[in-house]
Amino acid sequence: MSHDLNPVAFGRQLVARSAAVVGLAGVALIHLLDIQGKFEETPYMAWMYLGLIGACIVGAAALLISHTREAWLAALVLPASAMVGYTLTRTTGLPQAHGDVGNWMEPLGLASLFVEGALIATAGYALAALSPVRTMTSRATAQATPSAA
Repeated sequence: MSHDLNPVAFGRQLVARSAAVVGLAGVALIHLLDIQGKFEETPYMAWMYLGLIGACIVGAAALLISHTREAWLAALVLPASAMVGYTLTRTTGLPQAHGDVGNWMEPLGLASLFVEGALIATAGYALAALSPVRTMTSRATAQATPSAA
């Protein structure tokens, strides 16, 4: 937690982190509710669900204790990967998983897309608000420029 933030910036950071933690918990819960039967039907998808659930829990914990670029990237990439998986199962299907092709209106799937979209938007906002990453080029330029001191 940065102590050099003004109260408004700190409030925005706190709200964004809280929303992202709830969003990651929502993604984990939705996939936990949908995992029933996956071990028998498509075991590899069940294991992917468990990986996503675990990663969402770790990402939420990271956001609870820090405001880092890596935690926010996880909050962006995890729901995006779930959205890609949902899209693939509804369009081309996945190996041994063609039963949901064309099934775009499944209520749990729609809830998942809503939570994941909101989480991606929140993470995008938070990443944009973070200070820019200093690249090797900008560091070299800063070191080569004589200081005015």
